[in-house]
Amino acid sequence: MVPQIQTPIVFVGGKGGVGKTTLSASIASKLAKQGKKTLIVSTDPAHSLGDALDVKLTSKPKAITPFLDAMELDAYAVTDAHFKGIEETLQGYADPKMFKKIKEHLELAKDSPGAQEAAILESICTLIALRDTYDHIVFDTAPTGHTIRLLSLPSIMSAWTEGLMRHQKDQEKVKNAAEVFWEKKKEYAFNPFKPSRKNRWERAIEKLEARKALFLNTSAILTDPTKASIYLVMIPQVLPLEETKRAVEALAKFSITCAGIFVNQIIPKEQESDFWQTQVAKQEDILCKIQEALAHQKKFYVHLSPRDLRGVLELECIEVKEALSTS
Repeated sequence: MVPQIQTPIVFVGGKGGVGKTTLSASIASKLAKQGKKTLIVSTDPAHSLGDALDVKLTSKPKAITPFLDAMELDAYAVTDAHFKGIEETLQGYADPKMFKKIKEHLELAKDSPGAQEAAILESICTLIALRDTYDHIVFDTAPTGHTIRLLSLPSIMSAWTEGLMRHQKDQEKVKNAAEVFWEKKKEYAFNPFKPSRKNRWERAIEKLEARKALFLNTSAILTDPTKASIYLVMIPQVLPLEETKRAVEALAKFSITCAGIFVNQIIPKEQESDFWQTQVAKQEDILCKIQEALAHQKKFYVHLSPRDLRGVLELECIEVKEALSTS
C-alpha cells in the first residue's frame, strides 16, 4: 500500500468510528519507516491520534521517531488565533467608537456554524505550505461530512475573499466625491482618508490578497492528483457503504479524485462459533456490494485485530492487502 502513496499531501477521512486515526497513523508510520520525513496532523476535534501513537500531543509538531512528527490541532486555540487576526485587521480602519461593538460581534461569531472549520482550514492551508519541509503530510480528518466541507472551503472562501475585495474597490469609486467632504474636517477624529488610515487599509487589502492566494494554492493542490491524495475508510456494513458512496460523489463535484478506500475491521473467514460464522456470511454479502458499488475505486482490505493497536511499532505492522476487482 505505502509505495503507492507518492503525493506529498495525504488526507484520510470516513464515517466516525471506522478506524481513520489508526490507519492514518499506520500510513504515516510506514512512510517514516521508509526514511520519508513525515508529519501526521489530527484535525478531528475529538482527537485520538495521541492515543494511537501512545504519546501526548499538542498543537505543535512533536518528534515521535527521527522521521515522524505528529500534532493535534486545537480547534479552540486555532479559532481564537483566527479571529484575533481578523480583529487586528479590522482595528486598522474601523471607527474607534464602533470597535467595541465589532469585538462583541467577533466573539459571537466564534461560535457560529462553520467558524471552527474555517479556522482549521486556514491552519491546514498553512501546514500544506510546509510540504517542502516534509516528504509527506498526512491529515487524520474529522468524519466524512466535515472532511467534505473542509476540502470544499478553499474554493468557497477564495470566492468570498475576492467578493470582499471587489466590494471595497466599488467603494473606491465614491472616494473622490467623499474625500472633498472629509478634507474640510481634517481634525475630525475618524477620517478614513487620512494617510495613516489609507496605509492601514492597504495593509488589510494585502492580507486579504494573501488569504486569497493561500486558498487558491490549496485548492490547486487538492485537485492535483500528483500533489494530494484522499483516502476514505469504511467498515463492511451498509451505513458506512452508503456514506462512502456519497463521499466519493461529493469529492468528484470538487474535481477531487478518491485515491482509494480502506475496508477496515474485516473478520477472518475461519470461525468456529455459529455467531461469528453468521457475521462472516453477512460480511461477505456486504463486501460483494462494496465491490459492485465502488467498482472503479481502489480498495484495500484490513483485517480486524484481536487487540488494540497502539504505538509506532504496532502501527507499522498493520497488514493491508489490495482487493482485486471481481468485475
